[in-house]
Amino acid sequence: MTETDDKKPLNFHQMELDDRILKGIAKLGWLCPTLIQEKAIPLLLEGKDVLVRARTGSGKTAAFSIPIIQQILTRKVEAKEQETTVIVLAPSRDLCLQTAKVMEALTIKCGRLVRCVDLSAKVDKAALKHMLAERPDVVVSTPAKLLAQLQEGTLNVKESLKTLIVDEADLMFSFGFESDLKAVLDFMPSVHQSVLASATLEKDVLELKKIILHNPVILKLEEPEIAPASQLAHFHILAEEVDKAAVLYTLIKLQLVKGKSIIFVDSIDRCYKLKLFLEQFSIRSCVLNSELPAKIRCHTVSQFNQGLYDIIVASDELHVLDPAVKEKKGQNKKKMLKQIAKQKESEAGVARGIDFQFVSNVINFDFPKDINSYIHRAGRTARGNNTGSVLSFVSVAEKDMMDSVEDHLKSGYEQSETVMKSYQFKMEEVEPFRYRARDAWRAVTKISIREARIKEIKTEMFNSEKLKSFFEENPRDLQALRHDRTLHTVKIQEHLGDVPEYIVPDSLKHVTALTTKRKKGYVPRKRPAASDKSNNPLMVEGIDYGKQKRV
Repeated sequence: MTETDDKKPLNFHQMELDDRILKGIAKLGWLCPTLIQEKAIPLLLEGKDVLVRARTGSGKTAAFSIPIIQQILTRKVEAKEQETTVIVLAPSRDLCLQTAKVMEALTIKCGRLVRCVDLSAKVDKAALKHMLAERPDVVVSTPAKLLAQLQEGTLNVKESLKTLIVDEADLMFSFGFESDLKAVLDFMPSVHQSVLASATLEKDVLELKKIILHNPVILKLEEPEIAPASQLAHFHILAEEVDKAAVLYTLIKLQLVKGKSIIFVDSIDRCYKLKLFLEQFSIRSCVLNSELPAKIRCHTVSQFNQGLYDIIVASDELHVLDPAVKEKKGQNKKKMLKQIAKQKESEAGVARGIDFQFVSNVINFDFPKDINSYIHRAGRTARGNNTGSVLSFVSVAEKDMMDSVEDHLKSGYEQSETVMKSYQFKMEEVEPFRYRARDAWRAVTKISIREARIKEIKTEMFNSEKLKSFFEENPRDLQALRHDRTLHTVKIQEHLGDVPEYIVPDSLKHVTALTTKRKKGYVPRKRPAASDKSNNPLMVEGIDYGKQKRV
């Protein structure tokens, strides 16, 4: 064993962090740092330039957030005036909002001592100018938004900037931020600490490293692309289109899949088809739709993280960015992404960077088209030190891709045994479920899907107007904006929401927590007999005045 192997892992309280930060960490429920946090935090506290390469879900955001907050608190002791000292750049509004929320959570015990502003949020220009005039300690932004403020002169960091952080650096060039990023550097001092955080070390990242970093420490942790086998289990079920729907319905309704789940399909239309299918069985879910604004998507993820609903249906990264990317295979994908990014401010989708918390299961309803997509999907679960599972439904046409993923995972895990184990599921035992699912799947037509998409967009537009005024004053009523509400574009048959006990296989009755509630039929009220003394209003002291005689 080497000397480094003998060292015990550092805990947060051993990193010489301020008590207020430690209280924020405790409130977030982080018991111990992840590997990347343990290595990066001490280096950043020393003021070194660092290039961080770690897989999605390893805790990169906290790895740079904690030390910069500590540096701000340290400088505040001797600071004579309020200054903007930290800039965090991210490629999308979703990631900017996520970073700002992490900063806010970590500084919850600091009061107004550490202030953070997110420039990517849709805020009135006058209000934004006022916020920047107060010189917030941290500014979080996309490169394009930051450049606009620097050029207008509403933000000046030429003398004050101490730290620049570029998150998801591998996406910056891909989404067309190359020129904006280089232009931003002209407004910054020549000497400052710089940090690049990335999931990969591609050519673009290495080029960015030469521009921004000076004698950096490269943290390239020897870890697999996804969580190890002890933390993340992989399963597959061989099934065709209609059988996939039946299997999913059975797994959810019999509670064989427990905890929060993300179901991946290969297009937004398929997202709505699956949502409408599940609605028929009273299974609530929500769709993460790229057609809706980033704020609504973040609100959807936030409610999912809070446990308001347990199922999200999402599509792949390129499809969430723009469904047209898939259709134009002949074009240069990178060039297309740059054009789309400039038009839509490079709003990345679900498969990269968004922080889904405590996801127990990733279900690949449609098997991913390539190995990278599988890795990014699997990265939504088993994040940090949590465990999770990936269950893939595989048709005959998708079998070759599954074999490719299997070979890739074997080399990553360095083991000879099968990684993607077969999930034992006997279709013949759940034939009644299959019969129900087949009819429900066919009931979801193209017209109902189109109507559902239009209806949700209209509803969210109406809700966003409420958010601006009423819900700012009534935060409790935010729960009314649930994203898993039923769309009612497919006829709902109420009896499908129940599972009669007789269709549950005998082998599963002892493992499912299913309770069948039968609805009581109409029972007519019995009219009291005329001779009933207690209910006769004309009976007084034993005399029936209706019959005019003593009883």
